Amino acid sequence: MAQEWDMLVNLAGGRPFVIERVRLPETGVAIEGEFTLPPLAALPMDEQVFVAAFVRSHGSIKAMEEHFGVSYPTIKSRLNRIADKLTFVAIDTVSSTQTVIDRLERGEITVEEALGQLHERGQNE
Repeated sequence: MAQEWDMLVNLAGGRPFVIERVRLPETGVAIEGEFTLPPLAALPMDEQVFVAAFVRSHGSIKAMEEHFGVSYPTIKSRLNRIADKLTFVAIDTVSSTQTVIDRLERGEITVEEALGQLHERGQNE
């Protein structure tokens, strides 16, 4: 399955493509429509493997150096190239505001600290 996906991504040559039919083989259910790929799925297979290894190593560049047998600058360079291809999800300020309130309710921060954090977030928006 991975080889077929790699062939499809290579065939597209970096151009966007749309999946129009999804079938679940174990149930026989098929859904037709227009499905866009998540950013990670649009990466070439070798970059997907690299990202998976990075996540499995809990973001440890040292572990990545050992696993791939390359230097720190090589790992950083490759991470930067991949990061440049990905779009990042914007942080939901409502949930971050709720996090401050939750921390205040649990007694982890003072009222003054909570107000300071909320004020900072308001200025950064």
